[in-house]
Amino acid sequence: MSDMDAHSQIRDICLSLPEVTEKPFGGHTAPSYRIRDKLFVMTSEDGLSMTFKAGPGVQEALVAETPERFFVPKYVGSRGWVGARLDVDHDWDEMAELIEDSYRLIAPKRLVNLLDRQ
Repeated sequence: MSDMDAHSQIRDICLSLPEVTEKPFGGHTAPSYRIRDKLFVMTSEDGLSMTFKAGPGVQEALVAETPERFFVPKYVGSRGWVGARLDVDHDWDEMAELIEDSYRLIAPKRLVNLLDRQ
């Protein structure tokens, strides 16, 4: 899958969630996805990776199971975020679940409840 296809997949998944906005992070041009101005998915400036928030133990499990796909990102890895390489094949159903889980960890309960009713 090309980088553009991966980014299109990420965009489609993220923007399908309630009240998500796409906005560059800091001074970068790479898109990030936010819920009420709180990040839940970031893409790298070089377009080769994305990071997302994960629950306890998820980062360790993903990195141990498939280190060719997942890694501990700089700066936010110590806080449970996971890096995903975008230059390798992914199961996009699995990636959608991981992105939705990240959303659930960041979004207000009202929006999580709205998502559960969809």
